[in-house]
Amino acid sequence: MNTIDASLLRQAAAAAAGGQSFPAGALYVVATPIGNLADLSLRAIHVLGLVDAIACEDTRHSAPLLRLLGIEGKPLLAVHEHNEREAAEGVVARLARGERVAFVSDAGTPAVSDPGAALVAAATAAGHRCLPIPGASSAAAALSVAGDALGHGFVFHGFLGAKGAERAQALKQIGDDPRTTILFEAPHRIESLARELTTLGARRITVCRELTKQFESVHTLAAEALPAWLAADANRLRGEFVLVLHAAPRDEAVAAPQHDRVLDALLAALPLKQAVALAVELTGAPRNALYERALARKRDAEDR
Repeated sequence: MNTIDASLLRQAAAAAAGGQSFPAGALYVVATPIGNLADLSLRAIHVLGLVDAIACEDTRHSAPLLRLLGIEGKPLLAVHEHNEREAAEGVVARLARGERVAFVSDAGTPAVSDPGAALVAAATAAGHRCLPIPGASSAAAALSVAGDALGHGFVFHGFLGAKGAERAQALKQIGDDPRTTILFEAPHRIESLARELTTLGARRITVCRELTKQFESVHTLAAEALPAWLAADANRLRGEFVLVLHAAPRDEAVAAPQHDRVLDALLAALPLKQAVALAVELTGAPRNALYERALARKRDAEDR
């Protein structure tokens, strides 16, 4: 995009959004592209050109985007995960002087697994308006192409802890939760996550890689098949990942492998129906699902 194109683009943005009121002394939370620059809205372009200062998760990352738009010379304020609470004080001081300030994360909608929430909370607490300028969101984009017909609402987890008890606990919660769940993962950890998700068996998962970019891919398969699918093509390990774990069918999957230990212990000491009844009380899983699972476990034990 050259300077003339940027000028025309800003004119188009002003024509489309300029009639709206953009109050002074307000924080504008602006969504930026997650990969494809064409996803930046005209309203976002207008706001970025209008504000007095722009707070950025990484000024080095945001500066090239602003140059492409022909927006230069504005103060760029670093507001990231390591300094957000302290940096918020400077932003709030600017708002108190009547300045308009925009906040952008490196990609997508701020405060969704990105900085922004603490800044918004500080501005709100100081009595300033916080206005969303919506746009790209990898979580919403992935959910829209997952085709999760069973889902009613969803749980957003974002990135799991890298290791240890925190990660194990999060994975257990995900496995026990029948709702649609959205996860983020980095390329160097996707194989590990895939192995951990195999305990979910046949439950469906949609893997979105490099959303909106040239080599974007979207694939849905059983969770237990994910490691083999990744291993079949080295290119499948590249890029950033958004995973949509589909909602569990009401009569199955909630009683999937994570409840086997309880069932096995009870089946060893009690008749089938009593074991299932007690398992329902202990786990909260549906009786029919536990009963079918118990039958399968009992048959497996007899065959061994």
